[in-house]
Amino acid sequence: MGLKVYINGKFYEKKDAKVSVFDHGLLYGDGVFEGIRSYNRLVFKLKEHIERLFESAHTIMLEIPLTPEQIIKAVVSTLKINGFKDAYIRVVVTRGEGDLGLDPRKCKGKACVIIITDRIVFYPERLYKEGLQVVTVPTVRNLPEALNPQIKSLNYLNNILAKIEAVNSGFEEAIMLDSLGYVAECTGDNIFIVKRGELYTPPQCMGTLRGITRDTVLEIAKSKRIAAHEHVLTRHELYNSSEAFLTGTAAEIIPVVKVDGRLIGSGRPGKTTLMLMKEFSKVTKTEGVRY
Repeated sequence: MGLKVYINGKFYEKKDAKVSVFDHGLLYGDGVFEGIRSYNRLVFKLKEHIERLFESAHTIMLEIPLTPEQIIKAVVSTLKINGFKDAYIRVVVTRGEGDLGLDPRKCKGKACVIIITDRIVFYPERLYKEGLQVVTVPTVRNLPEALNPQIKSLNYLNNILAKIEAVNSGFEEAIMLDSLGYVAECTGDNIFIVKRGELYTPPQCMGTLRGITRDTVLEIAKSKRIAAHEHVLTRHELYNSSEAFLTGTAAEIIPVVKVDGRLIGSGRPGKTTLMLMKEFSKVTKTEGVRY
């Protein structure tokens, strides 16, 4: 049985899963999405992801033609029909079919809802044991006043350009600064550092996405009585941290051991990072929607 994709209430074989070339999601990146994971038939933080999807849609004045509960059921149905126990889930909502102009009022039909379930390898497995080396790139994170990073829009060109710069420099991942020169986030992940046993991560107001995994790490830290601060970070503070790691739905938690050629701590994944990785693995087995 081939992979089946959900589009507007129906399932299609992968080769037949298509949208119009006039869809504003294709023409202009006019839409929103969420990346979600399931672990052993438990969709981790599904309700939180769908809540964020609707928040993104509301901000860009995109009306989703389903309720949050209906999308949750559709996600579960897509996982079941594909027989996945563990999967990466992509929920996409586009503005729908319009004309070649920008005006979203020309998109006369309903928004298009797409759900894809598949497997994903975001970083090579060895890097979770050895740690990731990253580089700061010239492309800065979008200004919140231009395109707020809290909106998970289909227009990810800002992140893609930064990813290209990292890859061209021989690195798997890039650190993006904000317009003031503070550390914002990576191309697909939030960033944390550990200093004197306490956690620091850039605040949401400084050009970073409110990451679901990021929030989970902050919850774990609180349960372990580890002080955690949402605080602006400079590269100097990053270079001189004792540990660093990235968080994201696809990446989960991955240690960072070198930034711009500077070793972080001992140059090996640190004990706090390793503990958080272990605790996060436990949480993914208990929080979410079962199917």
